[in-house]
Amino acid sequence: MSLTDTSLSNVIRERHSVRKYDPNHKIAREEIEEMLEEATLAPSSSNLQPWRFIVFQDEHAKKELRELANNQEQIETASAIIAVLGDTEMYKSVEKIYRANYEAGYMDEENMRRLIDSTNSTYPHAPVETRKNIASFDAGLVAMQLMLIAKARGYDTVPMGGFDKERFAERFDVSDRYIPIVLIALGKAAGPAFQSSRLPVEDVVRYI
Repeated sequence: MSLTDTSLSNVIRERHSVRKYDPNHKIAREEIEEMLEEATLAPSSSNLQPWRFIVFQDEHAKKELRELANNQEQIETASAIIAVLGDTEMYKSVEKIYRANYEAGYMDEENMRRLIDSTNSTYPHAPVETRKNIASFDAGLVAMQLMLIAKARGYDTVPMGGFDKERFAERFDVSDRYIPIVLIALGKAAGPAFQSSRLPVEDVVRYI
């Protein structure tokens, strides 16, 4: 989907967090995959794309997830819940990523090899906390992009950080390599969006 500047501005202004969803509305897996494919065009550190997703559509699984997410109603009523995870060992994908760039003609072989070698000499030796911060930041970028894409397609969303991440990882077999970051409810609104104000720009910007 191609958005003009004007329509993008409208999408940004019209997107609000929705907590009431039509439980009967279904979204096809194919459309969810299209939205995720567009979302993963978001920028990422060294193009290592440390985001991973678990899509919940099964009613029993959503009921279990609700128990881990402070009993939030939208977990069960939304068409899908998309869990965004961060890969703290994102460097393990470097060969696949940069070889794909080379084969697509985006870089020559020398640069491909240089970037692979550079990544392998730095990322594995970075502190785990640093890699967690990178993964969390990049996952935030892809999550926001996903919510805007959903709104442009006529759907609503709400991000949820309030869930038991340790129990989530244990229940849904998430290895220590990945950190659960946010749950995103996706569906058709069945009630008004949550409205909120923003601080004036002059309160949050400083020019130098």
